Parts: sequence; C-alpha cells; structure tokens
Amino acid sequence: MTIQDKDLLSIQEVRDLIGQAKKAQKELANMSQEQIDAICEAIAKAGYDNRVKLAQMAHEETGFGIWQDKVVKNAFASQGVLEAIKDMKTVGVLSDNEETKVMEVAVPVGVVAGLIPSTNPTSTVIYKALISIKAGNSIVFSPHPNALNSILETVKVIEAAAVAAGCPAGAISTMKVPTIQGTDQLMKHQDTSLILATGGSAMVKAAYSSGTPAIGVGPGNGPAFIERTANIPMAVKHILDSKTFDNGTICASEQSIIVEENSRDEVIAELKKQGAYFLNAKEAEQLEKFIMRANGTMNPQIVGKSVQRIAALTGLSIPEGARVLIAEESRVGSKIPYSREKLAPILAFYTAPNWSAACELSIDILNHEGAGHTMIIHSEDKAVIRKFALKKPVSRLLVNTPGALGGIGAATNLMPALTLGCGAVGGSSTSDNIGPANLFNIRRVAYGVRELEELRGTDAPSTATVATDENKEALINVLVEKVLAQLQ
Repeated sequence: MTIQDKDLLSIQEVRDLIGQAKKAQKELANMSQEQIDAICEAIAKAGYDNRVKLAQMAHEETGFGIWQDKVVKNAFASQGVLEAIKDMKTVGVLSDNEETKVMEVAVPVGVVAGLIPSTNPTSTVIYKALISIKAGNSIVFSPHPNALNSILETVKVIEAAAVAAGCPAGAISTMKVPTIQGTDQLMKHQDTSLILATGGSAMVKAAYSSGTPAIGVGPGNGPAFIERTANIPMAVKHILDSKTFDNGTICASEQSIIVEENSRDEVIAELKKQGAYFLNAKEAEQLEKFIMRANGTMNPQIVGKSVQRIAALTGLSIPEGARVLIAEESRVGSKIPYSREKLAPILAFYTAPNWSAACELSIDILNHEGAGHTMIIHSEDKAVIRKFALKKPVSRLLVNTPGALGGIGAATNLMPALTLGCGAVGGSSTSDNIGPANLFNIRRVAYGVRELEELRGTDAPSTATVATDENKEALINVLVEKVLAQLQ
C-alpha cells in the first residue's frame, strides 16, 4: 500500500532517517580523531566551494537578505568554523591527569536533530553538520519549508563530500517532506539524542517541550549603546555595517541605538552622513503597523528585505541610497514594535540623560525581549564597559564591533557559531556559542586517592567507641529504671 497522506509520509521518512543515522553514528563512534577530522575538512571544502551557488539558491527561494552576504555566511560556516575546530580534541581520551588521577573521555551524544531556519538556511546546515560530525554524531535535518530546495541541495553537496572522505552513509541527512508532524516525530523519537534548534520562538519552545535534551536559541533584541567616549564615526559604521549585512537577518544584529543627551546631535548627524534615514512621526507610525502581526510576532514580509522593498510595501517615500530606517522612540514593551526584534534594516533610536540611565534602559529593553542574547556597547571607558558587563542580562556583551558579525564570532574571538545560546535567563540550556564541545558528553575516570579513615579524620570517634558509648547509655537507662521501681 502506498502512503498518500503527507503527514504520514513525513513521519515514516523521519523514522527511516533516524534508523539510518543511528547505524551510521555507531560507525562514527569507532573512528579515530584523524578520520573524523578528514571528514570535517571535506564537508568544509564542499561548503566553501559551493558557497556562491548555495547563497544564490537561498536568496532566490526565500527572498531574504542579500545573496552576496550569504556567500560570506557560507564561507564563515565552512572554512571559518573549520579553522576554529580543526585542532580540537573530540574523540577518545581528552585528558589524563596523573596528578589528580582523573581521565576524561569524549562520548558522542548520538543522533542530533538539526532544525534549520529560513533566514540562514545553507550556512546553518554547513555549520551544524560540521560541529555534529566533529563530535562524533550523526545529524538529521528538519528544513524550513520556505527554504527546502536550498537546504536539500546543501545537504546533498556536503553529504556526498563526507561519504567520499569515509563518512558512513546516513550520518548526514534531511527530511524531504517537512511537516510539523514529521518534525515533532524527529524531536520526540526515542533514538534522537539531542535537538539543536535554531529558528523562531515557537519552534524552540517545542524543542524544549519534546522531552528530548535540547539546545535552543531565544530571540535577539540587542540594543547598541554609544557611550560619550566612543569613536562616533566608527561606532556608526559598525552599527550600519551590521544592520545592513544580509539585510539584518542575523539575530545578534542591533535592534536599537541608545545615546546620551550630550552626544545625541553628533550621533544623529553621523548616522545621516553614513546613509541612515530618520523617519518623521507620521512615517514612523506608518511603518510601525507593518513590523508586527496581530498575534505579536514579527511580520515575515519585512524580514530580510531591503530599505527600498520595505518602503514600497509600507507606502513610504524615502531618499534613494538610504541604508537603514530609524525611528525615534521612548517607549519599551511587548506592544511597542520599535522596541522589539526586527530582522530587517530598521532601528529604534533612544536618548538617555547619562550612561547609568542608558544602562537601565537597555536592561528594560532586554527584559521585554532578547534576555540572554546579545548587547553592544561602543566606548573607550573601561570602567563603564565593566559596569555594563556586570549588570546586563545577556550572554554576549560586544565592545566596539558590529553586533551581527561580533556575536557569531566572525569579528571577535568568540566560538564561530550560527546557534547562540541565551543561558537560563533566556530560556536556554547554555550561554555558549554552540560548538563541538556542546555536542559530546565527558566520561570521567577517577581513581581512588583517599580511604574512609582519612575522611573521618583523627578527631572522629571510632565505631568501637561509638558502640561502647551506646552500651553505656543503655546500661544507665536500665539502672535508672530499677531505682525508680524500688522507690515505688
């Protein structure tokens, strides 16, 4: 009998893929570090060699971003990630400390479920495949339906290269019939060991609710504070470089700018000089209606779109060459669109009387959305930077760098990653930029170094003494009872 129902087809496909992945992972678990590294090099090379084709496919299919920037993302996800992990020990004995008599052994988690977003589809596939295989795991992808073809092609390219380098068949695979039911089966299957979830809040919540261990990412909503000592032209350059990169589709990109009153005019002038367009009150209100949908989620029509496309969509008339749209704002809240995450070249602009007020404002913004993710500060005052570091509810405080590129580790020395943990405050299981070390467990082999007598110490009573004391107490009780009986 041929199955016709799409949901049933998807569920059966997932079961078959997981079965193949489990078998392949057992083979990976028996490979040497050298064999695993050779496979990773092949994956990275294939991703890099096909970076242009895959970028163009992703852009044409989704309509998000700028294909030339997606080329950079694919290069980062392949060669950039490989460069960071190539010398990492992930197989067998990690360390053997003769002094402490503790040995650590890497243990792959098993089969990883990789959930892929439509905003960064091809680069996220390359990245997740690399870090999963490096840790000795197999991976089954759940592609976003809106980026299905580009994801299928990416998996095809890197899987073929991996197999040619000795990777067992089935270690890298993807659903071809993606449905909600099929993805649910992937996350809840008894042979799925870990979910690596990158995407919308609903999907991440579903991953954490599946009963399977999960690493998920909350929303970004990073404010960028330009402190009075900042190099203002460079700060503005960093912010605009970040917010226009792939039309703002990286979740670590800036969502608002905070300035102090005494530098407000200078910052505004510099933003305008470098191509930002400040909306007047009427224009800001007009655009505001398109940022969020009625259910409070981001409007996909603006995601990854250029300023010109957004203007056409909303009926705005803007100058030719405008790079970013900026609206002045003073409010913060779930129903204040400009204070929310906007994966598009749109920024809110706040003014605070001083750095301490800016500090509290940024916390307020993050607590409404984006807690645990990323914040950016532009400053030359190390004392202020340290105070921000001690108080902000973020996992990444980026200093004097573009948020998008700094957060993922391209413009900083953070672990290069396209899945950014948000810690407990952001509802995530880790605050790390996710790498291979997050995808294997550590078995610790510990030799005994102390005996019970040493733990008791010289002041502790021996068992013999304790027994004698107990006997004495029992004898006293008997004697007391006899005396009382005689008195009666």
